[in-house]
Amino acid sequence: MQNLDTSDQLSKILKDDVSAETFNWINKSLDEVISKKSAKDLYLTYSLIAGKITPGTEPKISGIDKELADYLRIQNATVLQISRIYILCRVLQADRAYFSAKVANLIQVADTSELETFLKFLILLPHAEDYKQVGVEALRTNIEIIFDAIALNNPYPSQHFNNQQWNQMYLKAAFMQRKLENIVDVDKMANSDLARIISDYAHERWAASRDIDPVFWRPATNFIEGVLLEDMDHLFRSKNKAENLAAALCCFNSQQKEATKLLDKYPDLLEKVANKAVSWENLKNKL
Repeated sequence: MQNLDTSDQLSKILKDDVSAETFNWINKSLDEVISKKSAKDLYLTYSLIAGKITPGTEPKISGIDKELADYLRIQNATVLQISRIYILCRVLQADRAYFSAKVANLIQVADTSELETFLKFLILLPHAEDYKQVGVEALRTNIEIIFDAIALNNPYPSQHFNNQQWNQMYLKAAFMQRKLENIVDVDKMANSDLARIISDYAHERWAASRDIDPVFWRPATNFIEGVLLEDMDHLFRSKNKAENLAAALCCFNSQQKEATKLLDKYPDLLEKVANKAVSWENLKNKL
């Protein structure tokens, strides 16, 4: 979605999904906001839009860039959400220097619904890196819809978070029992510190006789040595089939020779992963 005129693309959607009166009102209001450089009018427009579009209305999403369309669909975008992001895109595209801080202030006072929208579609904003701290702050929440908005199905963290921030997000997603398979770019963001954290967390869970989401092990794939190799052996010997399959996926995709040798002891599991009958995406469906 880089180098994409997002505001133009979103405008096409809105033109199909809202009345001509509402569409004209949005654009006339934005023209005035931009020409006057009025923060007050920006906040007013952003607030009033909620009264002009029925919450939950699904957009048609046609005639636009496929990657953007796919992203809007996977995030279950509503017409109201698209209108809010369109407003922000327009003003930031017009004058980043002036409106960047104004948008940041707007998010500071956002309600839960508005904050969810901002985080879900943060990646679409011009100069989205300006709002990295908003994404990082969202990791502190225990409100599931807010955490999910930044952590799940969202490429923003992998593009803008450092390893420490990413690791914090991944561990908290596991702790909150969110759908780890919906985190984007897990293999790309895997790092040795996260692999160690995964092992430590698993040992705590085992000591308390608690289960672990089998997908949790995925980032450890290329760091299987020492304690992590012992962890794989533990998973292979588990009576939990999901843990057996997770160990097989880790070892099969690992570049560590000892991990490959360990998997060779389990030919049935090796065959399943080698034939792609099992993957991280469908692991839980294979139980």
